[in-house]
Amino acid sequence: MARFWVCVAGAGFFLAFLVLHSRFCRSPVLRNFTFAVSWRAEEILYRLDVDWPKHPEYFTGATFCAAVDSLNGLVYVAQRGDNIPKILVFTEDGYFLRAWNYTVDSPHGIFAASTQYEQSVWITDVGSDFMILWLHGENGTGPAKFNIPHSVTLDSAGRVWVADRGNKRIQVFDKDTGEWLGAWNNCFTEEGPSAVRFTPDGKYLIVAQLNLSRLSVVAAPPVGSIGECSVISTIQLADQVLPHLLEVDRKTGAVYVAEIGAKQVQKYVPLNSYVPPFGS
Repeated sequence: MARFWVCVAGAGFFLAFLVLHSRFCRSPVLRNFTFAVSWRAEEILYRLDVDWPKHPEYFTGATFCAAVDSLNGLVYVAQRGDNIPKILVFTEDGYFLRAWNYTVDSPHGIFAASTQYEQSVWITDVGSDFMILWLHGENGTGPAKFNIPHSVTLDSAGRVWVADRGNKRIQVFDKDTGEWLGAWNNCFTEEGPSAVRFTPDGKYLIVAQLNLSRLSVVAAPPVGSIGECSVISTIQLADQVLPHLLEVDRKTGAVYVAEIGAKQVQKYVPLNSYVPPFGS
C-alpha cells in the first residue's frame, strides 16, 4: 500500500514539474500533452441547455423528432397526439414562433433542407417525387438486411449510416452504388440505435438508444475503414425519457433530442465554443 502512494506522489511530482517546465521553458512535450487532454474533453463533452425551450408547455404530445435549419436559425419539432399541433417551430434560442398541421397526421421523422432561396422541410411519408438509385430493404439479419431501420445519415466521404435498430447495429453503405461497406454491433449489445447523426467536424457520431435513455458519442472511422465501434463518451438521461430521434446543428454542434417518454425536446451544447464546419 505504501508503495502505491509513493508511486502516486511521484506521478504528481512529475506532472507538476512538467507544468512548471512548460510555463517557464516553453516545453513542447507538455504543450502537446495538455492539448491532447483539452481537445479530448472539449470535443466530446456536452451540457444540457436548461433554458431551451423558453416555453416547454408547447409540447403537448409525444415528441418524435426534431430538425434544425441552421441557415435560418430554426428548430422544428414534430409530435403525435389527438387535437394538437403536429409541427412546432422554435428559434435556436428556444423562443416559440408558430405551429402548423397541414396534412401531417402521425409524423415519424423530419428533415430541414433550406437554401438561400427557399425554406424546405421534409416529413416522413410526405413527398414521393424521387428516383430510386439503389434499394436495400429485405427483412433479415444478414448484411444489407434490416429489422426496423430507424435513422439514416450521410458523412462527408459519401457513406450512408443506417441505424438498424432491431438488429442492434449500424450498417454502412456507399452513397452512389449502395455497396455494403460494413456494420457496427459491438457498441449496441444492450439496445439497438434509434438515431444517428454526425458532429459538424465529422469526427464523431451521436447515437441515441431509446430504451436505455442514453446518448453515445462514437468515434467516426477513417475513410476506407469501418472497423470496430468505439464509444468515447455517453450522456445518460433520466429513466423512461426514451430518446427517439435527434438532430445536430451543423453550425453550433448543438444536439436536439426528441424524447417520446418525457414528451419534450432537450438541447445539449458542446463545451467547446468553437465547432469547425461540417466536413472540414
